[in-house]
Amino acid sequence: MAQLFAGTSGWAYPSWKPEFYPEKLPQKNFLQYYATQLNAVEVNFTFRQLVKETTAQKWIAETPAGFRFSVKAHQVITHIKRLKKTEDFIPRFLSTIEPLAQAGKLGPVLFQLPPNLKADAQLLEDFLAALPRGVASAFEFRHTSWFTDEIFNLLKSRNRALCVAETEERVTPDVVTADFCYYRYRKPSYTPEERQSISSTRRLRRGRCTRQIFSKPWGRHLPHERRTGTLLTTFPRVR
Repeated sequence: MAQLFAGTSGWAYPSWKPEFYPEKLPQKNFLQYYATQLNAVEVNFTFRQLVKETTAQKWIAETPAGFRFSVKAHQVITHIKRLKKTEDFIPRFLSTIEPLAQAGKLGPVLFQLPPNLKADAQLLEDFLAALPRGVASAFEFRHTSWFTDEIFNLLKSRNRALCVAETEERVTPDVVTADFCYYRYRKPSYTPEERQSISSTRRLRRGRCTRQIFSKPWGRHLPHERRTGTLLTTFPRVR
């Protein structure tokens, strides 16, 4: 059954008080509260550090069943090695998030490429071949040369999602390349019309599970029912 997972990039932001977090909520309780409002989060912490097992187990304990952690791939993979000769580091990285997978709480791994890395179909093909098939993955390309049918078809051949990223400088083509979709909305603000468009069921097209990740929440005045994806307005769950 297709489902919508909606969340933000991170959760440990005191500046979200009082619009999202209650004014007197201790920061150590942020994740527990966050998980009562939204059903997913994108972890950017993993871009610079490998997660300790004690940290992963704490995240698992503080979130309910059905919650998902999308994880940004470590910079060694994407920015230092730039997808080359990563065979040794990938298993090490994946082993650190294995507790999340074992708990059924691991969402897609996001590979965010540097803006100055231009399209290289052979590089991508070799890297995709090295990724374990069981690890759901999304790719955010930040150079426009990647937006070609050749690249999209490579992603499709391995069931890897094209991350549709929206910023003030760039919008990724909305192309489906996997059995799930991954959207990142990074503009500082959105008009009511844009929010309505984001929340529409067309974003959940073709019965695919969909991840929608935002830079911040828009308030905590959410419906009493299950609060899946109510960052901007009520997102319908696909059945």
